[in-house]
Amino acid sequence: MEKALQTMIDNMPEKTGKSLTEWKAILKTKSFTKHAEAVNYLKKEHSVTHGFANTIVNLSKEEKNTPEDLVTNQYKGKEVLVPIYEQLVAMVKEFGDDVRITPKKTEVSLDRKRKFAVIKPATKSRIDLGLKLKGKETTERLENSGPFGTMCTHRVRLTEINQVDAELKAWLQEAYEKAE
Repeated sequence: MEKALQTMIDNMPEKTGKSLTEWKAILKTKSFTKHAEAVNYLKKEHSVTHGFANTIVNLSKEEKNTPEDLVTNQYKGKEVLVPIYEQLVAMVKEFGDDVRITPKKTEVSLDRKRKFAVIKPATKSRIDLGLKLKGKETTERLENSGPFGTMCTHRVRLTEINQVDAELKAWLQEAYEKAE
């Protein structure tokens, strides 16, 4: 796939009249809320084919969204939850140097060799922590995975910093250890 993408980028000036850098500069002058809006703009206003337009928009997004930007965007209007998020991240970093914290558009994945947990601001007042703890019984606090589907087996709803406690740490540690 990488080779095909590079070929597309290399052919962009000839096929579209502009380099990827030039297209990115054009898109920076606009503000689109949806991916499709930017693609349609390139197609209609600049006669760029769908494949090139989609590639240009995707590559432009990657540049804009640093991991910090992704987390900041997740917590816009939910700033009250940031201390809980930060406490969770600090907790898992204690488990070992092999913990990878990967912000995405709507959640942050916690991985070792495999994903073991997901931090997701679910509402303005609650973070859902998804855990992969196959075979572990649910409790009142350690619920069924709910909206996480098959990636996680359990969910813990967090609304206050004091809920990031020893019990939660033990569950996170167990999920981490199972992700070897």
